[in-house]
Amino acid sequence: METPLRFVPFLRPMVWGGRRLAAALDKPLPTAEPYGESWEVSDHPLHRSVVASGPLAGRTLRHLLETAPRALLGSAAGATATFPWLIKFLDANDWLSVQVHPDEPAVRWLWPQEGSKTEAWFILDAAPGSRVYAGLRPGVGPAQLLAAVKAGTVTECLHSFEPRPGDCLFLQAGTVHAVGGGVLMAEVQQTSDATYRLFDWDRKDAKGKSRELHLAESLACIDWQRGPVAPVHAEGFGEPRRRRQALVNCPYFSLELAQETEPFACGGTGRLQAAVVLAGRGRWAAGEELLAGQTWVLPAAMPAIECRPEGTVALLLATLP
Repeated sequence: METPLRFVPFLRPMVWGGRRLAAALDKPLPTAEPYGESWEVSDHPLHRSVVASGPLAGRTLRHLLETAPRALLGSAAGATATFPWLIKFLDANDWLSVQVHPDEPAVRWLWPQEGSKTEAWFILDAAPGSRVYAGLRPGVGPAQLLAAVKAGTVTECLHSFEPRPGDCLFLQAGTVHAVGGGVLMAEVQQTSDATYRLFDWDRKDAKGKSRELHLAESLACIDWQRGPVAPVHAEGFGEPRRRRQALVNCPYFSLELAQETEPFACGGTGRLQAAVVLAGRGRWAAGEELLAGQTWVLPAAMPAIECRPEGTVALLLATLP
């Protein structure tokens, strides 16, 4: 627990995915299917991440959490039975369903085996004409939204915008949202896979079947006071210059963009952190290479370590409050 930890990605084929996880982030996609998600760090029962290299190579994140919880999580060790974050890269080549995730009260009675799901997206690239839907338009209530879902006009009830690289969108549980049309992004979320679909664009699989919708559950966990949600934009993202910007601060994580051209310290805070490499490259002082598309966990017990950019490196730094 004295050096940064990198895990083997878990790659998930998705009907809405593409091939940019390989082309842009060098993920080894094993088949010719469209892939939508690369789970970088996960303690979810669907997949337990495995350490990729170093002295702990081959150990699961679950094993580390069970054998050295305080070294990994710091003072938060007694507050959670699972690793608090699920960190991903997503290739939304086609449209994700219009969906909503439950908050803590809702998940306890709707899906007690799962956790609540508040998340944040950082947009790495977006094709012209791509779109993010986030939050209800003013005045939209249950009857209006349900009628729009049945009529296929649900997007008319949602706030939307065209995303740009450098946009960071914070989506609290209970927020109706969707994304697609060629968006590549990083995601930090609570450890949960609880998703309810409101609308799936009338999409059919190869056998002519639609994916299941969850209308009653969705209406039960939507926060009807959650109006339009706008992104915070990181000006200068991807440019060869130094930049620090706070992006998100919530009870589950804080996020900061650290874009650096000179050596700088990471970790050593006594709190769990993660460093998602958004762009550029560099090296840790111990010699390991940092490349765009990697995610590193910085255990709470880890001393500060120097990150040495090679040109410019942009990290999304997540910190456990």
